[in-house]
Amino acid sequence: MIHKTWQTSSPLKKVTCIHTDAKKYMVNRALTAGKQYDVQNETEEFYFVIDNTGKVGGYYKEYFEAQV
Repeated sequence: MIHKTWQTSSPLKKVTCIHTDAKKYMVNRALTAGKQYDVQNETEEFYFVIDNTGKVGGYYKEYFEAQV
């Protein structure tokens, strides 16, 4: 039930969205290229970030570049 605390927990790291060219979904409604997002959780394939809607959404890592 970790997903219930994602909105209020401190972020793991920051990532920058590098593109919103999705093949299947309309990612450009929730992400903005060039904007930084806080990562609330991470899996092998996805970052879970607080997106432009103010909610946590899971997105493929290919849309982001990790901050050093």
